[in-house]
Amino acid sequence: MEDIDAIAVLQDPVRRRLYEYVVAQGREVGRNEAAEGAGVARTLAAHHLDRLTEAGLLESGSRRLTGRSGPGAGRPAKVYTRARTEHAVSLPARDYRTAAELLAGAAESAGLDLALHEAARRRGEALRGAGGPCGDLDQAVGVLAARGYEPYPVRGEGTADDDRAGATAVRMRNCPFHAVAEQFPPLVCGMNLALLEGLLGTDGPVRARMDARPGECCVVVETSKNNDD
Repeated sequence: MEDIDAIAVLQDPVRRRLYEYVVAQGREVGRNEAAEGAGVARTLAAHHLDRLTEAGLLESGSRRLTGRSGPGAGRPAKVYTRARTEHAVSLPARDYRTAAELLAGAAESAGLDLALHEAARRRGEALRGAGGPCGDLDQAVGVLAARGYEPYPVRGEGTADDDRAGATAVRMRNCPFHAVAEQFPPLVCGMNLALLEGLLGTDGPVRARMDARPGECCVVVETSKNNDD
């Protein structure tokens, strides 16, 4: 399926709600949970979830949602997660990814890491504008969401928590530079950190630091108190 066809699948409002709900969980989601999260009947949810899987926007599997195994544990249920494949549409056709990869390769070969990071920090500051540093984690969530990072609050040892008021940090499920970061991790992850330092500020109550986790952005955003501990 062409990228434009896959993205067109999201035109249906119910389908889009289901997709956004599954993506926001950052884990496998069963049909019952997805239906409840999107406010639709299970049978309708099942139809649209399978359509999203056919389009390559979700991936499906099966597991026992009860957490039990053996006799009496019940049949495995179908579960869904976001597909690892990226989809993009540009009319007319453009190939910015190849340009980014070539520039990243040249910068790495020439040892321009520090120059790139400084340029990224200045870009972050320019995006922030005349405003001061980010005031708290709640504000950071809004800033990061607007940039496509898919932030979510955590507390303690990185446990997801929907209560922002009790959060001690913010992690991000999406890296906007994922494709290039996979090929040039030190260069691009350092650039990403510098960009967020400029965007959020380094002299306020909220700071960004490197803390890579598989399948997520390489940066975590914490309160200054956590950074000082």
